[in-house]
This record gives sequence, C-alpha cells and structure tokens, in this order.
Amino acid sequence: MCLGWCDAGKELRGHVGIDPHTHGSGYDDAKLGIFIHWGLYSVPAWAPPSGELGKVDPSRWFYENAYAEWYLNSLRLKDSPTYRHHIATYGANFDYYDFAPMFDKDVQKWKPAEWARLFHETGARYVVLTSKHHDGFRLWPSRVLNPKRPNASLSAKRDLVGDLTAAVRAEGLKMGLYYSGGLDWTFEPRPIANLEDLKSTAPQTEEYARYADAHWRELIERYQPSVLWNDITYPKAGKLTEIISEYYNRVPEGVVDNRFGVDFADFTTPEYAKYDKITEKKWESCRGLGFSFGYNRVEGPKEVIASDKLVALLVDIVSKNGNLLLNIGPRPDGSISEIQLDRLHALGRWLGVNGEGIFGTRPWVRAAAKSAEGVDLRFTKKDNTLYAFLVNRPEGTTLTIPALRAARGAIISLMGGERLEWSQSDGNLVVKTGPLHGAYAWGLKITPAPQAA
Repeated sequence: MCLGWCDAGKELRGHVGIDPHTHGSGYDDAKLGIFIHWGLYSVPAWAPPSGELGKVDPSRWFYENAYAEWYLNSLRLKDSPTYRHHIATYGANFDYYDFAPMFDKDVQKWKPAEWARLFHETGARYVVLTSKHHDGFRLWPSRVLNPKRPNASLSAKRDLVGDLTAAVRAEGLKMGLYYSGGLDWTFEPRPIANLEDLKSTAPQTEEYARYADAHWRELIERYQPSVLWNDITYPKAGKLTEIISEYYNRVPEGVVDNRFGVDFADFTTPEYAKYDKITEKKWESCRGLGFSFGYNRVEGPKEVIASDKLVALLVDIVSKNGNLLLNIGPRPDGSISEIQLDRLHALGRWLGVNGEGIFGTRPWVRAAAKSAEGVDLRFTKKDNTLYAFLVNRPEGTTLTIPALRAARGAIISLMGGERLEWSQSDGNLVVKTGPLHGAYAWGLKITPAPQAA
C-alpha cells in the first residue's frame, strides 16, 4: 500500500552544502514518471477488483484489498477473497514465499532495455522501482541478511534493480527506488485488518531499524537513485537524518518523498488522489492504471483508466504544480499486459504532440477555467508562452476563454497544428479553433502569454 529536483528539504540540504535554490528543477520539469510494482506477488497476480483506494468502505478495505501487492497480508486474513482463492488454487500448505523460485525462473526472460525504451516512448522522464515491498522480498542481491529469516533467500537471484537502473539511464531517464521502510511482514506476522493494525504492526525494534538503515545505505551506495521513495513511515530508531544527509551529498540533485514520517521532504505524495488547486509545495500523485499497483490478472477495461481520462488526469495534475507517477504492474517474466501497453502508447502519442505544454512548465496564475461553450480548460506556462488545454471537445468551432486578454499581435496556434484566428470580446479571448482532430485534450499555444483579465 502506498499511503533534488525541488526545494522542500532546503534546510537539510543547506546543512550539507547544497544550494536549495538551484536544487530540484529537474524533478519539477519532469512531470511524468513510471512506477513499477514487481515481486513475488506478481506470480499469483490476484486481488478482488473492489475499487480504487478511498472509494471502498474502510472497514472492509483490508479484507477486500484491490492491491495485488498486498497478497500476503490478504492471505493472512482468513475471511478474505484472497485467502479463499489461494487455498483453491495452490492449497493450504503453499507458503507465500514458495513463489520465490517461480519468480526467479521467470525473471530470467526479462529484457530491461525493452522496458526503458517503452518508458522513453511513453514520455516519462523518470522511473521508480519497488526494491522491497511490504513482504520483505528484495529485487537486488543484498549483503544484509534478514535476522528473522537468515536461512531463507529473500533476494531475487538476478539484480533486477541494477539491470533496470542501467537500462533506464541508457535511455536518458532518471532512476528512483521505492523501499518499504514502515512495513516488513517478515518482522511482523500479524495481519493488518484495519488502520489501527497498520500503525501497530509497523516494526519499531532496534533490530529492524538497523536492517532498514543498512538497506537504504546499500541502495544509495550501489545505485545512486535520483529519487528516494520510502513508504508507510520509518522506524523511529533509524538513523534517518544521517542517511538523507549522506544521500544529498552523494546525489546532489536527488529528491526525497514525504513518507519517511519526518519534517524534511521534497514532495508530497497523494495516492489515487490529487489536489484541487495550485499547490506551492511540489507534489506527485501516484496511482495504478487499474485499481492495483501489482499486476492483477482479474483487471480488465472496466477497472483500467481510459486513455482520455488518463490524459486529462496528467493535464490537471501538471496545471496544479504536480507530477504524475503512473504505475505499471508487470508479469513475473517482465511482460506487460496489452491493456496497460495500450494506455502507455496512447499517452505517448498524445505527449508527442502536446508535450511542449507539459514538460518544463509551471502553473499559471490559475489552473482551470470553463469556456463559454462549456469546455473545461487547464493552463500551464513556460517562459513567455501560455498553454491552454481543452479537456473535452467543444461542440462548435469557436472557443471563448473567460477573463483572458491576449497581447496585440499575439500568435495562437493548435499544438501540432496551424495558427488560429482570434479576437477579444469584453475581456474574453475568442479563438476560432475550427474542427478539432484527434480524440481528446487539445492544446493551444499562446505567445506572448496573455494577462488574466
């Protein structure tokens, strides 16, 4: 569960000698990242498609958890659909960690360069891989033994973190790493049935704190990730200030999320949610293409976000100073389902035309408006150009943007298209768009950027 590149952690960075005013522009410019949940849970790849986080009755969420990556916890709840599915499919004596040999066999087929090329073609600027999720299984060959299961292999046989890091950087993208610092079910076998359990089962022992500290230090030393993406807080006994200080010194452009449970963070992380207005502090909305982060073989078109809604989501987030961290859930062999590929390709095609108005932009004086014709609009700005995105298609061929005054001689054009005629009427900007081609989210480019009337 998922409960630099900017300047929110400026005090700590200043302490270690990094200029907080120049730190962070790369992450702020990036706008789109790819999240990857991949691990033992990708073998059963099953969860009841009960709904998005926040839209399911909280009293039933953990029993009917739509997150396939929570398979082990759901399995521990004897009244859950996952428990019944597991018994029927694998038998009562099949332990969750028995999926490890199956995962290790399948991942040998994986071709990381193909992933990296896909992410580049999608338009993503960075990637965040789950190095260890709540089940404690690691995607890199850690030297740090698990004290609770010292004789068990809890690391993938292949260095999946290293292989993907190399491939992603070869495509010119940034590489980040997720780590579940707050939960590790090898240290705590009690199942989580409610939010109180979520708090009480987060291990707080010195033993676990040393273990998590050693992992983060190992990941930083070995891979120098551009993003530290921790989850579900962090043990209070951990040496977090030291680790983050060491990280900023080693990776000066690196950024840290707000899920360590401490005051310093470079960005906030709403999950399956977004802010409703321009937010000064940098933020990043994370979500799966469907209801789950890990691959769920049950999900289909009904559960997976439609392409037009995905594009509208990205535009809305960027207009309010956010990034979208969009998750894929691969199969154990690294293959990606057709429906997930379809959405990534659709997003890539749209960004191929409209990316100029997304990447490297900043919020304008307002994020949104509605035209006189009923079209929802979102705004971004770069240098001396304003971008106005039509989230839904106008019924006619004229667009009236309220309270917008273009400069004399301003050039207005359709992204990827022709120059358009325009006029002013009572403080409103009237643009003759003509018939719009394409399926969704048309972008207008206005130079110089007009004033808000």
